[in-house]
Amino acid sequence: MSNIADENDSALTWRVRRGVPAHMTQPQLNQGARRPSRRERVREATLTEIKRIARQHLVEHGAAGVSLRAIAREMGMTAPGLYRYVSGIDALLVLITADMFDELADAIIEADSGFPEESTDQRILASLRAFRRWAVEHRTEFAVMFGPRTQLAPDVDVSPALEAGRRFGATFFTLFDRLLTEQRFTLPGSEHITPELSHELHSFADTIGFSAPHIPVEAVSVLSSCWVRLYGVVCMETFRHLNFVMEDMEPLFESELRAVLTDLGVEYRPPEGHDPTATSMSD
Repeated sequence: MSNIADENDSALTWRVRRGVPAHMTQPQLNQGARRPSRRERVREATLTEIKRIARQHLVEHGAAGVSLRAIAREMGMTAPGLYRYVSGIDALLVLITADMFDELADAIIEADSGFPEESTDQRILASLRAFRRWAVEHRTEFAVMFGPRTQLAPDVDVSPALEAGRRFGATFFTLFDRLLTEQRFTLPGSEHITPELSHELHSFADTIGFSAPHIPVEAVSVLSSCWVRLYGVVCMETFRHLNFVMEDMEPLFESELRAVLTDLGVEYRPPEGHDPTATSMSD
């Protein structure tokens, strides 16, 4: 699991080189920053262990099954002792959610990095497939990250999870921005965008970090529509909503992937080893 604070200068440089907006990356570390003391290293190691056990309990019992008392017992500590590391269970859930977003982002970046920077089409396909693959392999974590919001105390700082979520989306949005810049697709007219929809689209763009002067609301409309279609299929598979009618959701995902990306001017290629006719449903 990748912690936000673990990203080094070389990782930052790679993200910027791949076109990830600077505001979606870890701020560059100061040259010559002092090394952490032994006490600080021990504290960080303890916090890492707390988060590891919390995530294990999350996977086994769901968010409601994560408790400081159970974590403390497994670590051989007292429950009050954990408060030296986290302010409460809600703050701990935020921290492990941020770590999970970082892990998902790492999986997408790894898939993306297998292709040259200019291979936008292949990078988009690889990134979206990596997203689906991670979701299916981490169903419980996905439910916490993307499912109904867990009710948290009003004073809990959720910014670590929010910023990690933005970094997760940065690759997708940057690649979409490249398609927009290259004029791969025609923007729809603005007549269908009501003031109410425009407000929500701007809120969507601001939240995910896709706001910029050169990005019109029509482009945000296209992006949100594409995301809803693909994300919706992944959600239905991850939450097993169609298990009663489908044994394998991958063909449906590939069909939607082909349809959505073709409309964006992206050349669809089936996964290696797959029958190209498996996605013909979208024709």
